[in-house]
Amino acid sequence: MTETLPTLLDIEASGFGRGSYPIEVGIARSDGSRCACLIQPLDEWTHWDPGAERLHGISRERLHREGRPVIQVARWLNDELGSLGKAYSDSWGFDNTWLSLLFHHAGMLPGFRLEALRLLLSEAQQALWSDTREALIVERGIQRHRAGDDARLLQLTYAHTLALTTAD
Repeated sequence: MTETLPTLLDIEASGFGRGSYPIEVGIARSDGSRCACLIQPLDEWTHWDPGAERLHGISRERLHREGRPVIQVARWLNDELGSLGKAYSDSWGFDNTWLSLLFHHAGMLPGFRLEALRLLLSEAQQALWSDTREALIVERGIQRHRAGDDARLLQLTYAHTLALTTAD
């Protein structure tokens, strides 16, 4: 029997703290596929942390050029996640805040709930999490700090820690 993977969501942002906003959202679907899109910043979204830009390698100019409008991103998320009812995040506090900001400015309500990934993890999985994640980054050459890749990394880490803790 193949266990269905949880759907994971990850958001990259313009920085942390007051005034920050989402710049990229990524999803790792239950079948292991991933998708992501850049978000075109609104005129009133002016916070920009050069350190965050260096970390994820996305410039504000690129967001204006390649990003999708907020309302399109909100519709896409509802299309992707609405039938599932929920998705999970490892950084629920930040991601939920940025998700709420996105939907607020789109004038829409999310058709799904964002839950904390830790709710799915046993104590044994939590104990193995960091080392397993780091090993997967090296083994698979995963690019960090891009929303789609980070969501998939979370999903792979979940699957590996589950397998390690439920093996006979």
